[in-house]
Amino acid sequence: ASGGPCIAFACGIWSDLTRRLKPAFREAVVGTYKAEASTVDFRGAPEASRKQINAWAAQVTRNLIDSVLPAGSISRATQVVLGNAMYFKGKWQDQPFDKRYTAHKPFHRLDHSQVDVPFMQSWKSQFVAVHDGFKVLMLQYKMAAPNYQEQAPSNSDRCGYTQFSMCIFLPDAHDGLLGLLDTIASRPGFLQDHLPRQRIALGEFRVPKFKLSFHSSVVAILKKLGLALPFCLEGDLSDMVEDDGSGLPIVVEDVIHKAVVEVNEEGTEAAAATMVRKGIGCAPRGRRPPPPEVDFIADHPFAYYMVEEATGAVVFAGHVLDPSKE
Repeated sequence: ASGGPCIAFACGIWSDLTRRLKPAFREAVVGTYKAEASTVDFRGAPEASRKQINAWAAQVTRNLIDSVLPAGSISRATQVVLGNAMYFKGKWQDQPFDKRYTAHKPFHRLDHSQVDVPFMQSWKSQFVAVHDGFKVLMLQYKMAAPNYQEQAPSNSDRCGYTQFSMCIFLPDAHDGLLGLLDTIASRPGFLQDHLPRQRIALGEFRVPKFKLSFHSSVVAILKKLGLALPFCLEGDLSDMVEDDGSGLPIVVEDVIHKAVVEVNEEGTEAAAATMVRKGIGCAPRGRRPPPPEVDFIADHPFAYYMVEEATGAVVFAGHVLDPSKE
Protein backbone atom coordinates (compact mmCIF):
# COMPACT_ATOMS: atom_id res chain seq x y z
CA ALA A 1 0.00 0.00 0.00
CA SER A 2 1.16 3.56 -0.62
CA GLY A 3 2.39 5.62 2.28
CA GLY A 4 4.28 2.86 4.10
CA PRO A 5 7.90 1.70 4.07
CA CYS A 6 9.50 0.16 1.01
CA ILE A 7 10.29 -3.44 1.89
CA ALA A 8 11.79 -6.06 -0.41
CA PHE A 9 12.89 -9.62 0.34
CA ALA A 10 14.27 -12.11 -2.16
CA CYS A 11 15.99 -15.49 -2.23
CA GLY A 12 18.05 -17.03 -5.00
CA ILE A 13 19.96 -20.19 -5.84
CA TRP A 14 22.59 -20.57 -8.54
CA SER A 15 23.91 -23.99 -9.58
CA ASP A 16 26.62 -24.97 -12.02
CA LEU A 17 25.74 -26.12 -15.52
CA THR A 18 26.94 -29.61 -14.60
CA ARG A 19 24.88 -29.75 -11.38
CA ARG A 20 21.40 -28.55 -12.31
CA LEU A 21 18.73 -28.53 -9.63
CA LYS A 22 16.60 -31.65 -9.42
CA PRO A 23 13.01 -30.98 -10.59
CA ALA A 24 11.44 -31.54 -7.16
CA PHE A 25 13.92 -29.22 -5.45
CA ARG A 26 13.53 -26.59 -8.15
CA GLU A 27 9.75 -26.73 -7.78
CA ALA A 28 10.08 -26.20 -4.02
CA VAL A 29 12.48 -23.28 -4.52
CA VAL A 30 10.51 -21.51 -7.24
CA GLY A 31 6.95 -22.58 -6.52
CA THR A 32 6.84 -22.66 -2.73
CA TYR A 33 9.50 -20.14 -1.71
CA LYS A 34 9.21 -17.84 -4.76
CA ALA A 35 12.98 -17.76 -5.11
CA GLU A 36 15.04 -17.21 -8.22
CA ALA A 37 16.72 -20.35 -9.56
CA SER A 38 19.42 -19.95 -12.18
CA THR A 39 22.08 -22.05 -13.83
CA VAL A 40 25.51 -20.47 -14.28
CA ASP A 41 28.92 -21.57 -15.51
CA PHE A 42 30.95 -21.72 -12.31
CA ARG A 43 33.53 -24.03 -13.89
CA GLY A 44 33.98 -22.12 -17.13
CA ALA A 45 33.39 -18.53 -15.99
CA PRO A 46 33.60 -18.17 -12.20
CA GLU A 47 34.19 -14.41 -12.27
CA ALA A 48 31.25 -13.72 -14.58
CA SER A 49 29.07 -15.88 -12.32
CA ARG A 50 30.17 -13.91 -9.28
CA LYS A 51 29.27 -10.62 -10.97
CA GLN A 52 25.85 -11.99 -11.96
CA ILE A 53 25.05 -12.93 -8.34
CA ASN A 54 26.28 -9.56 -7.05
CA ALA A 55 24.10 -7.79 -9.61
CA TRP A 56 21.08 -9.69 -8.26
CA ALA A 57 21.87 -8.56 -4.70
CA ALA A 58 22.33 -4.96 -5.87
CA GLN A 59 18.96 -4.97 -7.62
CA VAL A 60 17.09 -6.32 -4.57
CA THR A 61 18.78 -3.86 -2.17
CA ARG A 62 18.37 -0.82 -4.44
CA ASN A 63 22.19 -0.67 -4.84
CA LEU A 64 22.73 -0.15 -1.12
CA ILE A 65 24.69 -3.41 -1.27
CA ASP A 66 26.48 -3.59 -4.61
CA SER A 67 28.89 -6.42 -3.85
CA VAL A 68 28.44 -9.36 -1.49
CA LEU A 69 30.78 -11.92 -3.00
CA PRO A 70 34.33 -10.51 -3.06
CA ALA A 71 36.82 -11.20 -5.84
CA GLY A 72 38.11 -14.75 -5.64
CA SER A 73 35.19 -16.04 -3.58
CA ILE A 74 33.83 -18.05 -6.54
CA SER A 75 36.08 -20.70 -8.05
CA ARG A 76 35.81 -23.48 -10.62
CA ALA A 77 35.08 -25.86 -7.73
CA THR A 78 31.98 -23.93 -6.67
CA GLN A 79 28.86 -26.02 -7.21
CA VAL A 80 25.96 -24.07 -5.71
CA VAL A 81 25.40 -20.61 -4.21
CA LEU A 82 22.36 -19.81 -2.06
CA GLY A 83 21.49 -16.19 -1.41
CA ASN A 84 18.95 -14.03 0.34
CA ALA A 85 18.68 -10.27 0.41
CA MET A 86 16.43 -7.79 2.15
CA TYR A 87 15.86 -4.06 1.77
CA PHE A 88 13.99 -1.65 4.03
CA LYS A 89 13.48 2.09 3.70
CA GLY A 90 11.06 3.94 5.92
CA LYS A 91 10.33 7.48 7.04
CA TRP A 92 9.70 8.33 10.67
CA GLN A 93 6.13 8.79 11.73
CA ASP A 94 5.23 12.33 12.87
CA GLN A 95 8.67 13.63 11.70
CA PRO A 96 10.27 13.65 15.17
CA PHE A 97 13.55 15.23 14.05
CA ASP A 98 14.25 18.59 12.44
CA LYS A 99 17.62 18.95 10.68
CA ARG A 100 17.95 22.51 11.99
CA TYR A 101 18.41 21.16 15.52
CA THR A 102 20.98 18.47 14.68
CA ALA A 103 24.19 19.35 16.53
CA HIS A 104 27.55 17.77 17.28
CA LYS A 105 27.92 16.35 20.78
CA PRO A 106 30.38 13.89 22.35
CA PHE A 107 29.73 10.15 22.09
CA HIS A 108 31.49 7.99 24.70
CA ARG A 109 33.11 4.83 23.32
CA LEU A 110 33.76 1.61 25.22
CA ASP A 111 37.47 2.40 25.58
CA HIS A 112 36.50 5.57 27.52
CA SER A 113 37.51 7.86 24.65
CA GLN A 114 34.96 10.12 23.02
CA VAL A 115 34.20 11.48 19.57
CA ASP A 116 32.00 14.36 18.40
CA VAL A 117 29.16 13.16 16.16
CA PRO A 118 25.91 14.73 14.89
CA PHE A 119 23.00 14.11 17.28
CA MET A 120 19.37 14.41 16.24
CA GLN A 121 17.23 16.17 18.82
CA SER A 122 13.55 16.62 19.55
CA TRP A 123 11.32 18.07 22.24
CA LYS A 124 8.27 15.97 21.43
CA SER A 125 7.02 13.21 23.70
CA GLN A 126 8.31 9.77 22.71
CA PHE A 127 7.61 6.10 23.26
CA VAL A 128 10.13 5.36 26.04
CA ALA A 129 10.15 2.64 28.69
CA VAL A 130 12.34 2.86 31.80
CA HIS A 131 13.59 -0.45 33.18
CA ASP A 132 16.13 -1.53 35.77
CA GLY A 133 19.51 -0.70 34.22
CA PHE A 134 18.33 0.37 30.79
CA LYS A 135 15.83 2.40 28.79
CA VAL A 136 14.07 1.56 25.53
CA LEU A 137 13.09 4.05 22.82
CA MET A 138 10.64 3.10 20.08
CA LEU A 139 10.57 5.27 16.95
CA GLN A 140 7.71 4.26 14.69
CA TYR A 141 7.86 4.37 10.91
CA LYS A 142 5.16 5.98 8.83
CA MET A 143 2.75 3.27 7.68
CA ALA A 144 -0.06 3.14 5.16
CA ALA A 145 -3.47 3.61 6.77
CA PRO A 146 -4.86 0.18 7.76
CA ASN A 147 -7.82 -1.15 5.81
CA TYR A 148 -9.88 -2.81 8.52
CA GLN A 149 -12.36 -4.20 5.97
CA GLU A 150 -9.59 -6.40 4.59
CA GLN A 151 -8.69 -7.81 8.00
CA ALA A 152 -10.16 -11.10 9.14
CA PRO A 153 -11.59 -12.65 11.17
CA SER A 154 -14.12 -10.04 12.30
CA ASN A 155 -13.35 -10.64 15.96
CA SER A 156 -9.65 -9.98 15.48
CA ASP A 157 -7.90 -7.26 17.41
CA ARG A 158 -7.64 -4.05 15.40
CA CYS A 159 -4.24 -3.43 16.94
CA GLY A 160 -2.90 -6.28 14.81
CA TYR A 161 -2.11 -4.31 11.66
CA THR A 162 1.49 -4.03 10.53
CA GLN A 163 3.65 -1.43 12.29
CA PHE A 164 7.42 -1.27 11.90
CA SER A 165 9.55 0.51 14.50
CA MET A 166 13.18 1.17 15.35
CA CYS A 167 13.79 0.18 18.98
CA ILE A 168 16.91 1.39 20.77
CA PHE A 169 18.00 -0.41 23.95
CA LEU A 170 20.23 2.00 25.87
CA PRO A 171 22.07 0.78 28.99
CA ASP A 172 22.32 3.20 31.89
CA ALA A 173 26.06 2.56 32.22
CA HIS A 174 28.38 3.77 29.47
CA ASP A 175 30.02 0.31 29.37
CA GLY A 176 26.82 -1.66 29.93
CA LEU A 177 26.08 -2.80 26.36
CA LEU A 178 27.55 -6.32 26.58
CA GLY A 179 25.67 -7.05 29.78
CA LEU A 180 22.46 -5.69 28.28
CA LEU A 181 22.84 -7.87 25.17
CA ASP A 182 23.26 -10.93 27.41
CA THR A 183 20.10 -9.92 29.26
CA ILE A 184 18.12 -9.45 26.03
CA ALA A 185 19.21 -12.90 24.85
CA SER A 186 18.45 -14.50 28.22
CA ARG A 187 14.97 -15.66 27.29
CA PRO A 188 12.58 -15.65 24.32
CA GLY A 189 10.21 -12.72 24.35
CA PHE A 190 12.43 -10.47 26.45
CA LEU A 191 12.73 -7.85 23.72
CA GLN A 192 8.99 -7.75 23.00
CA ASP A 193 8.10 -7.66 26.70
CA HIS A 194 10.20 -4.54 27.31
CA LEU A 195 9.05 -2.35 24.43
CA PRO A 196 7.39 0.96 25.38
CA ARG A 197 3.59 1.06 25.42
CA GLN A 198 2.98 4.79 25.82
CA ARG A 199 4.49 8.17 25.07
CA ILE A 200 6.11 10.13 27.86
CA ALA A 201 7.55 13.62 28.16
CA LEU A 202 11.34 13.76 27.98
CA GLY A 203 13.75 16.25 29.46
CA GLU A 204 16.59 15.79 26.96
CA PHE A 205 16.27 13.60 23.91
CA ARG A 206 19.25 12.96 21.63
CA VAL A 207 20.02 10.11 19.22
CA PRO A 208 23.10 10.06 16.97
CA LYS A 209 22.90 9.79 13.21
CA PHE A 210 24.73 6.69 12.04
CA LYS A 211 25.52 4.58 9.02
CA LEU A 212 26.94 1.17 9.75
CA SER A 213 28.05 -1.69 7.54
CA PHE A 214 29.17 -5.25 8.17
CA HIS A 215 30.75 -7.60 5.64
CA SER A 216 32.33 -10.86 6.70
CA SER A 217 32.23 -14.62 6.68
CA VAL A 218 30.01 -15.87 9.50
CA VAL A 219 31.07 -19.52 9.44
CA ALA A 220 32.93 -19.29 12.75
CA ILE A 221 29.90 -17.68 14.39
CA LEU A 222 27.54 -20.37 13.07
CA LYS A 223 29.84 -23.15 14.28
CA LYS A 224 30.08 -21.51 17.70
CA LEU A 225 26.27 -21.56 17.81
CA GLY A 226 26.35 -25.30 17.15
CA LEU A 227 25.67 -25.41 13.40
CA ALA A 228 28.48 -27.72 12.28
CA LEU A 229 26.88 -30.42 10.10
CA PRO A 230 26.57 -28.45 6.81
CA PHE A 231 30.33 -27.79 6.86
CA CYS A 232 31.43 -31.45 7.05
CA LEU A 233 31.12 -34.49 4.78
CA GLU A 234 28.26 -35.90 6.85
CA GLY A 235 26.21 -32.87 5.79
CA ASP A 236 26.25 -33.82 2.11
CA LEU A 237 23.79 -31.60 0.20
CA SER A 238 24.20 -33.20 -3.21
CA ASP A 239 20.61 -34.49 -3.24
CA MET A 240 19.44 -31.06 -4.35
CA VAL A 241 21.27 -31.29 -7.71
CA GLU A 242 21.69 -33.76 -10.55
CA ASP A 243 24.58 -36.21 -10.31
CA ASP A 244 27.61 -35.16 -12.34
CA GLY A 245 29.21 -38.60 -12.13
CA SER A 246 32.00 -37.49 -9.78
CA GLY A 247 30.47 -39.09 -6.70
CA LEU A 248 31.79 -36.22 -4.60
CA PRO A 249 29.63 -34.68 -1.85
CA ILE A 250 28.57 -31.04 -1.70
CA VAL A 251 29.24 -29.23 1.57
CA VAL A 252 28.98 -25.61 2.66
CA GLU A 253 32.31 -23.87 2.21
CA ASP A 254 31.42 -20.37 3.33
CA VAL A 255 28.57 -18.14 4.49
CA ILE A 256 29.10 -14.48 3.63
CA HIS A 257 26.89 -11.81 5.16
CA LYS A 258 26.75 -8.10 4.40
CA ALA A 259 24.46 -5.51 5.98
CA VAL A 260 24.13 -1.73 5.76
CA VAL A 261 21.95 0.40 8.03
CA GLU A 262 21.63 4.20 7.88
CA VAL A 263 19.61 6.27 10.36
CA ASN A 264 19.07 10.01 9.93
CA GLU A 265 16.47 12.74 10.50
CA GLU A 266 14.19 11.40 7.77
CA GLY A 267 14.17 7.73 8.70
CA THR A 268 16.06 4.52 8.04
CA GLU A 269 17.49 2.76 5.02
CA ALA A 270 18.76 -0.76 5.56
CA ALA A 271 19.77 -3.77 3.53
CA ALA A 272 21.24 -7.18 4.20
CA ALA A 273 22.43 -10.00 1.99
CA THR A 274 23.74 -13.46 2.83
CA MET A 275 25.42 -15.86 0.43
CA VAL A 276 26.01 -19.54 1.19
CA ARG A 277 28.73 -20.95 -1.07
CA LYS A 278 28.86 -24.70 -1.56
CA GLY A 279 31.62 -26.62 -3.17
CA ILE A 280 32.98 -30.09 -3.56
CA GLY A 281 33.50 -31.41 -0.10
CA CYS A 282 36.20 -32.61 1.53
CA ALA A 283 0.82 -13.55 27.29
CA PRO A 284 -0.63 -9.98 28.01
CA ARG A 285 1.90 -7.51 29.38
CA GLY A 286 1.29 -5.27 32.38
CA ARG A 287 2.27 -1.60 32.33
CA ARG A 288 4.45 0.10 34.86
CA PRO A 289 3.90 3.81 35.40
CA PRO A 290 6.86 5.75 33.95
CA PRO A 291 8.55 8.55 35.86
CA PRO A 292 7.03 11.97 35.13
CA GLU A 293 10.06 13.01 33.07
CA VAL A 294 13.24 11.27 32.01
CA ASP A 295 16.14 11.89 29.65
CA PHE A 296 17.00 9.67 26.71
CA ILE A 297 20.51 10.55 25.58
CA ALA A 298 22.08 7.84 23.40
CA ASP A 299 25.63 9.14 23.83
CA HIS A 300 27.21 5.75 24.53
CA PRO A 301 27.04 2.27 22.92
CA PHE A 302 23.53 0.89 22.42
CA ALA A 303 21.67 -1.88 20.61
CA TYR A 304 18.99 -1.33 17.97
CA TYR A 305 16.28 -3.56 16.56
CA MET A 306 13.92 -2.96 13.66
CA VAL A 307 10.75 -4.69 14.82
CA GLU A 308 7.32 -5.44 13.41
CA GLU A 309 5.23 -4.75 16.50
CA ALA A 310 2.20 -7.00 15.87
CA THR A 311 4.26 -10.18 15.42
CA GLY A 312 7.44 -9.23 17.30
CA ALA A 313 9.50 -10.17 14.22
CA VAL A 314 12.98 -8.60 14.20
CA VAL A 315 13.83 -7.45 10.68
CA PHE A 316 17.28 -6.00 11.39
CA ALA A 317 19.41 -5.94 14.54
CA GLY A 318 22.76 -4.47 15.48
CA HIS A 319 24.62 -2.25 17.88
CA VAL A 320 26.34 1.13 17.66
CA LEU A 321 29.80 1.38 19.21
CA ASP A 322 31.02 4.44 17.34
CA PRO A 323 28.61 6.46 15.11
CA SER A 324 31.52 8.19 13.39
CA LYS A 325 32.57 4.95 11.66
CA GLU A 326 30.68 3.05 8.97
